[in-house]
Order: sequence, then structure tokens, then C-alpha cells
Amino acid sequence: MSRLLRGVVLVGLLGLGACVQTPLATAPVTNPSGSSNHPRFAPPPAVESQWDAGLGVYVVGGTPHLYYRERTYYRWNSGWSWASNPQGPWLPTDSSGVPPGLYRRYAQ
Repeated sequence: MSRLLRGVVLVGLLGLGACVQTPLATAPVTNPSGSSNHPRFAPPPAVESQWDAGLGVYVVGGTPHLYYRERTYYRWNSGWSWASNPQGPWLPTDSSGVPPGLYRRYAQ
């Protein structure tokens, strides 16, 4: 009987060993030279933009002081406001509501 029990335990342990997965070796995501996109943050839809690594946001072309990151637009106009659409509606926020790079750029 103990021999049968040992066999069952051994089969169970071997079965568990098959469940262990080793991580796949993947190449790190890099920003290709000359690209205007960030490897993690998607660019804003339907507007021209370029990633600014120093600010940590996309700079939206054609509109001064308009930025984008993670489905949110940020606008500086003597104070910060944000919107989910580049046309608004715009809601006021303080510096804690914007990415740190933007806050530092406009800090007074």
C-alpha cells in the first residue's frame, strides 16, 4: 500500500512540475531612433504630436501649450486645466493634477 501511495505522490509532484512556467526571454521595448512616439504611452488620437522625454508627455502640434498623456489632455493658460478631448470641456486643476515634467516647466 505504501508503494502505491508513493507512486501517487510522485505522479502528483511530476504533474505540478509541468505547471511551472519559465519566463520567456523577450527583447526590451525601445524607442527607435527618430521616432516621435513613446514605447509605453500611446500618442493622442487624430492629432499631430511628438513625444517630449523631458516633459514626459506628447506635445500636441498646432496648439500652443497643449499636451497629452494617458487619455488626458493638459493645457496651460495662466493655470492648468485638463480634458479628455482637445476641444474640451476644460476643467481646472492645480499642479498635482499634471505630470511632473509639465509642472516643472511652468513652475513660477
